[in-house]
Amino acid sequence: MEGCQKTGCSIDSPKNPQNPQNPQNPQNPQNPQDPLDDSIKDSLNKIKNKLIVMSGKGGVGKTSVSVNLAIALANKGFKVGLMDVDLHGPDIPRMLGIKDMIKMNKNQKLNPLSYSENLKAVSIESFTADKDDAIIWRGPIKHSTIRQFIGNVEWGVLDYLIIDSPPGTGDEPLTVAQMIPDAKAIIVTTPQEVSLADVRKSISFCNTLSMNILGLIENMSGFTCPHCGEKLKLFGSGGGEDTAKKAKIKFLGKIPFDQNVVACGDSGSSFQEKYKDSQVTTAFLSITDIISEIKQETKNRRPDKMKFAIPLADGKLTAHFGHCKEFALIDVEDNIIGKKEILVPPPHEPGVLPKWLHEQNVNVIIAGGMGNKAQVLFNEQNIKVITGAPPLEPEELINSYLKNALVTGDNLCDH
Repeated sequence: MEGCQKTGCSIDSPKNPQNPQNPQNPQNPQNPQDPLDDSIKDSLNKIKNKLIVMSGKGGVGKTSVSVNLAIALANKGFKVGLMDVDLHGPDIPRMLGIKDMIKMNKNQKLNPLSYSENLKAVSIESFTADKDDAIIWRGPIKHSTIRQFIGNVEWGVLDYLIIDSPPGTGDEPLTVAQMIPDAKAIIVTTPQEVSLADVRKSISFCNTLSMNILGLIENMSGFTCPHCGEKLKLFGSGGGEDTAKKAKIKFLGKIPFDQNVVACGDSGSSFQEKYKDSQVTTAFLSITDIISEIKQETKNRRPDKMKFAIPLADGKLTAHFGHCKEFALIDVEDNIIGKKEILVPPPHEPGVLPKWLHEQNVNVIIAGGMGNKAQVLFNEQNIKVITGAPPLEPEELINSYLKNALVTGDNLCDH
């Protein structure tokens, strides 16, 4: 592995890469005698959910989204692998602050690089001594490399494998689609039309290959001036959501632009750890909540028993969460609504409501709006927060949620 040559060999660097009888020969990747096939099958069987992050064009922050989705899922307790198949522009190790080289273990497998207890990663950059050397490979070599990333790496049991793909619809995403038939796509875009036009090509790619699309993320969606607080639409707004609606795919959420995301990516430090109360961190927490709800093979994210809290005004949900006069607390068991209580909350003080609702055994909040810091505090209490819900009666909101039909809009409180 460490002898990887960037001029055309497979990762294992066979002595005669042009020999068609060599099972590692990249010119013959479909050789039925290739023992790597069994290793690939074994690895994939241990991975519950495979998600490929795609974009129609470069410059939309796809890799940043991949990295932060992986970190957010890992922080929620999931076992996560991050596989960098952007072979010509591998940035995952730098963004994670990982500088080690990948090494082989006693089982003759490659150990992925560890970022945390729950997150490990593999990238071609971790096989090259000079990080500035170009990777000059044609399609068959890339195909062989991705096969070995899956079959020759000791991934172990994972809840999620996040696959960071290069922009466009070329060799790398095609290889993943063919090799991992149950992979689902997350498509990243920015709001402006030039990006959306290319995203529609990504959607067409997935439809052509019968790859399920988990959803679409609108990145760099607005910017809040750190000095005056004014909101600016740097690249427009809402284009990703509109595209998702027209394509009839799920819209996973908007991630605002934050210059600190760029700085953390360059320095290899965790944005979510450094800026826990930011709008970006809140957005990733919300998106990963949606992802884990969509695909529940990893954990039972919706327990048999739940307790909902809904802030009320005149019997319906109110947008003013922290200053509401009463809460509806409603028990749900086996998707059936049970006991309902109307309680008056304690006086509004920072940090009081998360503790109080945790003491009431609440594990889901449906709100019209909630500040970023409050959402982080509730997340620390293992209370899921859904924002942007309409002003309806509590039972109607909960029934919609249980049917996966709750329609939400913008968070009405974003301070």
